[in-house]
Amino acid sequence: MSEKRRDSKNRILRSGERQRKDGRCAYKYIDATGRPQFLYSWKPEATDSTPHGKRDGLSLREKEKQIRRDIEGAIIPRGGEMTVLDLVKKYLSQKTGVRHNTEANYNFVLNIIKKEDFGRQRIDRVKLSDAKCWLIKLQQDGRGYSSIHSIRGVVRPAFQMAVDDDLIRKNPFEFQLATIVVNDSVTREAITRKQERAFLEFVKGDKHFSRYYDGI
Repeated sequence: MSEKRRDSKNRILRSGERQRKDGRCAYKYIDATGRPQFLYSWKPEATDSTPHGKRDGLSLREKEKQIRRDIEGAIIPRGGEMTVLDLVKKYLSQKTGVRHNTEANYNFVLNIIKKEDFGRQRIDRVKLSDAKCWLIKLQQDGRGYSSIHSIRGVVRPAFQMAVDDDLIRKNPFEFQLATIVVNDSVTREAITRKQERAFLEFVKGDKHFSRYYDGI
């Protein structure tokens, strides 16, 4: 019988796993498209500690578990290589026959995403915390609450479309906006009571406009 491969702690490695000379662990698998892919981690198990000076993260076995779950759920690998901007464009391309103001709002949102680094992120790499941090950044950059509300109103259903299309497992924008962004919008008074009375008095006494008084 051939000798089983083991890691530096003498633990048996599973099929597809190996440990490199520098101590980093790797796992090779075949994705849903038939292409070979690799996972890496500095620790095989979640209970292991990350070597000093190396970036901490999920263990190799935890990453393997996520990959198996995605494969079983028929999740398309790497979000179909689609960026946030690509996703929003695809979502908006289906919004045909909308009113002029709605279309203008869509273009407003699209132009903002084009300028943001967030728009170039791959959709499967966007986490809940990333989505929250981006919206907070927009407000810190001077965007008003109503603008951020409009942006999220496009991005959230776009990501839900990605979930429905099996590109990602969860929608990272499923949270209450008011819990992370300050509502700085104010209700504006179009006309004061004094101005209203003066306007009606003018209409009532004017030879031409007095005919419209009852309607006004």
